[in-house]
Amino acid sequence: MERFAGKVALVTGASSGIGRATAQRLAADGAQVVCADVQEDAVRETVGLVERGGGQALARVCDVSDPEAARATVQAAVEGFGGLHVLCNVAGILRFAHTHEVSLAEWNRVLAVNLTGTFVMCQAALPHLLAARGVIVNMSSTAALRGHPWTAAYSASKGGVLALTYELAIEYGRQGLRVNAVCAGSIRTPMHDAFSVPEGANPKLIQRVMPFKGFGEPEDAASAIAFLASDDARYVNGTMLRVDGGMCT
Repeated sequence: MERFAGKVALVTGASSGIGRATAQRLAADGAQVVCADVQEDAVRETVGLVERGGGQALARVCDVSDPEAARATVQAAVEGFGGLHVLCNVAGILRFAHTHEVSLAEWNRVLAVNLTGTFVMCQAALPHLLAARGVIVNMSSTAALRGHPWTAAYSASKGGVLALTYELAIEYGRQGLRVNAVCAGSIRTPMHDAFSVPEGANPKLIQRVMPFKGFGEPEDAASAIAFLASDDARYVNGTMLRVDGGMCT
């Protein structure tokens, strides 16, 4: 498949999990991919995987919550590959804790990466994406759609990402930009593997967010992202696609 031939994609959170799978999928479909993450060694490993698969990629160390770093990363994509057509905001962090025990610093950090990071990456990329009549795909979560226990900051941040997605789609849709979101459920990633029930919590609450078919793989979410980013979804704008094995049905 070459549905991204001649296009440049920027993927945040590309060091592992859904971000890495997305970078590999877009490259396999013909895109030149900028892989961005705070973990330098791991994001360079992603670039190596893309190149061994026959694709083109470059690595950028980027804290998405830093507007200056976001602008520099977007500029590196434009200078390195000649433009920008697709932005995939996958970078995110998750902390499990009783809400009454979450510190303000923890709350602020989760929102800074997940929500503010999505905003500043979009803001930095918008001039180039509007020029290219491009696409933004944001990573939200089923935590934005129904109650998830012990994830107050994460749930709030992903709800914000979903609202931001709708706002951008309306504001810039007539200028040719498409903006959609993927709401992923239980995907097997390093973030998922770090899960543990907070001390004293009722483990039965986790049944609310258990998938029917077992956990999904990063490639399942990456396939949905690739669809929304492609011309196959040219008439899809301002919506979200659930990838959750039927959990929210």
